[in-house]
Amino acid sequence: MDQAAKPHHLIDSKSGFNRETKTFHSLRPSIHLPPQHIPLSAAEYAFSLRLLNSPWQHLDSLAFINSSTGQRVSFSEFISKTQTLASYLQSVIGLSKGDTAFVLSQNLVQVPILCFSLLSLGVVISPANPLNTDSEISRLIQQCNPVIAFSTSSSAHKLSNITTLRFKTILLDSPEFDSMTTSSPPIQKLDHVEVRQSDLAAIFYSSGTTGTVKGVMVTHRNLMANVAGAYATERKSPAVLLCAVPYFHMYGYSFILKSVALSECAVVMERFDLRKMVRAMEEFRVTHLALAPPLLVAMAKNDDVTGGCDLSSLEEVVCGGAPLGKDVISAFLARFPRVAILQGYGLTESTGGVFRTWGAVESVHWGAAGKLSAGFEAKIVNPDTGDALPPGKQGELWIKGPAIMKGYVGDPEATSTTLVADGWLRTGDLCYIDEEGFLYVVDRLKELIKCKGYQVFFFSLLHTICYVFKDIRKQRAREGKTDRENENKLERKARLKKKLSFNCIN
Repeated sequence: MDQAAKPHHLIDSKSGFNRETKTFHSLRPSIHLPPQHIPLSAAEYAFSLRLLNSPWQHLDSLAFINSSTGQRVSFSEFISKTQTLASYLQSVIGLSKGDTAFVLSQNLVQVPILCFSLLSLGVVISPANPLNTDSEISRLIQQCNPVIAFSTSSSAHKLSNITTLRFKTILLDSPEFDSMTTSSPPIQKLDHVEVRQSDLAAIFYSSGTTGTVKGVMVTHRNLMANVAGAYATERKSPAVLLCAVPYFHMYGYSFILKSVALSECAVVMERFDLRKMVRAMEEFRVTHLALAPPLLVAMAKNDDVTGGCDLSSLEEVVCGGAPLGKDVISAFLARFPRVAILQGYGLTESTGGVFRTWGAVESVHWGAAGKLSAGFEAKIVNPDTGDALPPGKQGELWIKGPAIMKGYVGDPEATSTTLVADGWLRTGDLCYIDEEGFLYVVDRLKELIKCKGYQVFFFSLLHTICYVFKDIRKQRAREGKTDRENENKLERKARLKKKLSFNCIN
């Protein structure tokens, strides 16, 4: 149902809960996606948002900075490189719409250039972790069935035994790739490719809501819906984003499109190191930082790393992947009191964020994963009865919206289990939404243990086990010390007895 047509008198103005349908609705400003029948790639859409919404569209501002080398790529250069590379891949290599490209690389400035080029050609992108083992990579390639691979000089050897590729592997950090992006004039004029919004855009890898690693099929419209939910704030100069999250992960990949759509300058780190990250934040005057909880914990507790550095430019930290503890948030804000911590909740299957906090007011709701993002609906479902529950009640989180995945590659059973009637996605997470519309993640549903009718949460059990084992280790350490002392006494007595015996014999 269109948001404008919803009976607003049934929707709570704070939580977004519709008491008739038992569904939570987003209270964020509506997103406006183009009609589905209009051919449009996710890359074209991101560029169009930049032209429509950015106050710096006419300025040749910086698009990307390599934090280790200082290499800078302006938006005009980025657009030129993207188009030139697309022309080369189409006319020289022979890539065409529907092909799949496997990308095995750490974060590089070349990765966004490659991604925008492939998206414009209708080529499906399948990024993977370069730290994966050879056997893991082989399984991923069997799932996505690529015709070409892009890698780096440090990871390409993991593809040496792959014989199913139609084209040779191209190294992103090679002079050959640089020449593909800078041929002037281009080898051949790019033939326009009609990409439909429903076309497959990417395959990401996830363990799914349960089970083994699966290939998550994401369409161009899925990516567009994710980008459409990004908000540009009024500011005097473009934001500078440091994304300390890998691009092969949906969390990091979404920032490639969003930074272009919002005309942000993205600082790219090839290797994630806390000291180097802090130095890059200081050098490039980073205003926005995207990271995972372990790095935020390190920033909060390592004064020897952050102390003495000028991080006064930092305005917001976006943190996702796991809930932050109140003690961590408190320690971070004590060190950086002017910085807002924005948390979020999302899945690879939802093309990134579904809930998130916006602004300083919402960021003080510690422990919450934020409010429902624009374009999404949510339900909290009783896992035993299937009934939708009101605010404050725990159950499995179900979500629905234009960013929900197409399904899992070659796994209709897992797809039908996760995607249920009317387009709802079962997350497998046990959650509740409070009276103000904030999401709180309690546990994983599949890790829920019932004992004599009572619910025992996995993380609570794990905490108890760790506590017990800690006590056991302490007790064993004490016993070990006592045992060693007794052994030493016996050894001394034996040596003394042996010495006395020797003297008597002599």
